[in-house]
Amino acid sequence: MPLQLRPNCEYCDRDLPADCLEARICSYECTYCADCVERILHNVCPNCGGGLTPRPIRPSREWRPGLSLAKQPASTTRVRTDYTLEQIAAFSATLKDVPPQRR
Repeated sequence: MPLQLRPNCEYCDRDLPADCLEARICSYECTYCADCVERILHNVCPNCGGGLTPRPIRPSREWRPGLSLAKQPASTTRVRTDYTLEQIAAFSATLKDVPPQRR
């Protein structure tokens, strides 16, 4: 199953189209913009506590049969976090100094 490629930052709601180099994801596909990851989340997913990495770009061209953005389009369902800035700050403060591979 391909990644969902969510269309927005779950914190600030910035558009993150499928080819956006500023999109970051955790291992559960929670999606945030690079600015929020650096300034607000401190590389801590507010949902799972994992780290966030650059989201892969799905090829727009069908190099192999059935495998492309046209055949497996990005999600259009916008997702927003339920956590407040204060909750996110408290949560990230407990994990931001722990490397993602040790969380």
